[in-house]
Amino acid sequence: MVRPRYPQAWRNGTVDILCGFSVPDPYRWLEASDDPRVRVWAAQQDALFAAHRAVWPETEGWRSMIEELSAFGVSDPPLVRGSLMFVNEQLRDDEQRRLVVVAADGTDRRVLVDPVAIDPSGRTRLHAWWPSREGRRVAVQLEVAERLADEIVVLDVRTGETVDGPLRRARNTSLAWLPGEDAFYYVSRVPDDELAPGDQRLHRRVRLHRIGTPPEADPVVFGGPDAPDCYYGLAASPDGRHVAITVADGPVPYNDVWIADPDDPANPRLVRTVDGLATRARVLPRFLPDGGLLLVTDHEAPCGRICTTPAFDADPSQWRTLVPEDTDALLDECVVLDDPALPSPVLVVARARHGVSTLTVHDLDSGLPLTTVPLPGAGVATSLQTGFPYGRHLWFGYCDAATPSTVHRYDPATGETVAEARCAASRPAPAIRSRTVRYPAADGTEITLFLFMPSDDRDGPRPTLLYGYGSFGLTMRPLFSPMAAAWVRAGGIHAVACVRGGGEEGQHWHDAGRGPNKHRAISDFNDAADWLVRTGLTTPGQLASYGMSGGGLLVTAAAMRRPDLYAAVIADGPLCDMVRYERFGLGGTWTEEFGTAADPEQLRWLLGYSPYHRVTPGTSYPAFLLAGAVTDLLTGEAHVAKMCAALQHATSSDRPVLMRREPDGAHAGSCASKERALAADLLAFAGTHTGLAPVRQEEARPPVTEGSTPC
Repeated sequence: MVRPRYPQAWRNGTVDILCGFSVPDPYRWLEASDDPRVRVWAAQQDALFAAHRAVWPETEGWRSMIEELSAFGVSDPPLVRGSLMFVNEQLRDDEQRRLVVVAADGTDRRVLVDPVAIDPSGRTRLHAWWPSREGRRVAVQLEVAERLADEIVVLDVRTGETVDGPLRRARNTSLAWLPGEDAFYYVSRVPDDELAPGDQRLHRRVRLHRIGTPPEADPVVFGGPDAPDCYYGLAASPDGRHVAITVADGPVPYNDVWIADPDDPANPRLVRTVDGLATRARVLPRFLPDGGLLLVTDHEAPCGRICTTPAFDADPSQWRTLVPEDTDALLDECVVLDDPALPSPVLVVARARHGVSTLTVHDLDSGLPLTTVPLPGAGVATSLQTGFPYGRHLWFGYCDAATPSTVHRYDPATGETVAEARCAASRPAPAIRSRTVRYPAADGTEITLFLFMPSDDRDGPRPTLLYGYGSFGLTMRPLFSPMAAAWVRAGGIHAVACVRGGGEEGQHWHDAGRGPNKHRAISDFNDAADWLVRTGLTTPGQLASYGMSGGGLLVTAAAMRRPDLYAAVIADGPLCDMVRYERFGLGGTWTEEFGTAADPEQLRWLLGYSPYHRVTPGTSYPAFLLAGAVTDLLTGEAHVAKMCAALQHATSSDRPVLMRREPDGAHAGSCASKERALAADLLAFAGTHTGLAPVRQEEARPPVTEGSTPC
């Protein structure tokens, strides 16, 4: 092959002196996306990508396979309020999810919010929704692709008409309705005219809104200027007498908990239940039927435990452990079933052992285990829901490598679990064999690796797509993915590495791969690639890596260390310039996870792995596809442009470095057709450089599915 001719990118002499470090930044000018030079260069990159995509073999075959494997409807477990169920669903031909209201007996099913009916372009999506306690009103947020959701409107559930709003500046909000449906607490940013010029901090406040009153008059009930980057969560008790407020200074692994008594909603009495700086732990409050409090926490329990507290202001030493930690299984979530029709209230607890879920039922008073909830297979149970204020049934989502998400209902009175067919559609059943293995990292630590493989027993190495994330304590699970299913159906292996920095083994696993330890997450990923090669499952010429957002950082940083391990690298919406990431998108709130360039020691960490700063001229790099949205308000689009320019200048390889831009997308959550088009392009790129072609429908084998088998 001939080395591609890349658009010329001017390398200037920009060098920053930061904390005594000399930091070159030759592509600083690409940060100015409105600069005419940048627009010309970006247009040339678009043309280069289009030219390569036009000659990729089997592009349409991948697209057809993705369409086929995406041809199913999905819905989330319902939220039950009063006599109504609120369901978030997407049928097989829908561009976006919509909000549906169903009577408790399954009759009178109606669409309440359909984003495509509002915006036929498909660029508007349902971002969040909060039904009132009584179920007669619902607060809704919509989001346009290139603009984060920041407005709340209130709808009458019976008529669908807007009864209040919009409430503006409510970006990343939470919401808690008060009894009577006439008021709620929510989170909003202070007006722009109250901020200093250029201040990009969050500046959120918890406010009270009464239906029909001007939002400008909404009083602040919590928060102030001393906490400019706080995230607030709100949850009301079943009896309506209390509201829990969680407070985290950005996406940090610890938080405060305050309990508000809203007898006077504008001036609630506040009690701090948890001091996050003292506990250095995550604590999620869950109200009990009698007004008491459950605390789901990793305090003195890295894999999680469930506690009760004798008083809202009790010291952690007085917390009583109701459900103890299981050091081999991560605590995911819990829900109380307390309907008067049940013999006694019970607590359902979801845990994950090496990614595979279990649901156990416990006595609510003693915490003793009573039974387990039957699951359809060795997969993942998510989104536990029950009725409000009283719960009779448990609803949850279930999926595994070969099964798209389905909703199931558990009845504690009978012990039965049944599937609920809310979305009538065909379900793909690809022939996937899933395995869970443990591979050794360089320091001897065992790390979980999910392998999704064809059901045939053909020997020899296969084209392999290795995925990872490794940031913010996010856990990897063996979930269904049309992209992974297509790769496996074509005869490849899809692998997911649960590297340190994620949350698969609890908070200590997160701590072991963040901040000064970020290098471990990167090494773990390369160790996964090396294990796949050493065991004969693949070869470097057949191995592609793939990561999104924080995972994009992981795969690009890993390739900078070991370019010889990979034939291709795909980074979607990545972080690449870790010296200036704080200046882009929401990066300024992520310093607890990665560090800050303002501190000499932390800058040294960042420079040690920052992909943009580790690019070495003359290196034979793998094929690279850097994908991102033109308007990415989370990570910022500059990472993709600067990394692309640096790699195109440096690589000595004839394998291409390409940039795929989405002109009117966001960091995530595009409409269905755009997501499928992106998945098809990523697979076509990976297949081209690893030697994998899609299987045509008439060539597909009969479906065979096996469960997860540890080895």
